[in-house]
Amino acid sequence: MKSKHLVPAVTSLPQSPQAEADHRVRRYALTMTIRIVCFALMMFVQPYGWYTWVFAAAAAVLPYIAVVFANAGSDSTETTAESPLQELEAPVVVTEEPAAPSDPQVFTIRESGRDDA
Repeated sequence: MKSKHLVPAVTSLPQSPQAEADHRVRRYALTMTIRIVCFALMMFVQPYGWYTWVFAAAAAVLPYIAVVFANAGSDSTETTAESPLQELEAPVVVTEEPAAPSDPQVFTIRESGRDDA
């Protein structure tokens, strides 16, 4: 049975730490901007009513949500370690007689210490 080794795709890699940090900062800034809008709506929308309490609750809860989301990593997919070795299938050679051991060819390189000057 042959097993085929899959080469990992670039798209399966997690985000770089810098890209993930930038994403978390943008998400925090967006959440805090929504909080400021809720606070302003709570103060300036007249007449006061039940929606004033909704804006107040959102303005009070959003900082906690922003911090939790900013500290949580955005990459929730589990990545598995890929083996750095890739096996190549070699053709099977069937011979009738065992091959006689041949002398290995050895190349020797020597440097000479002569000066051409």
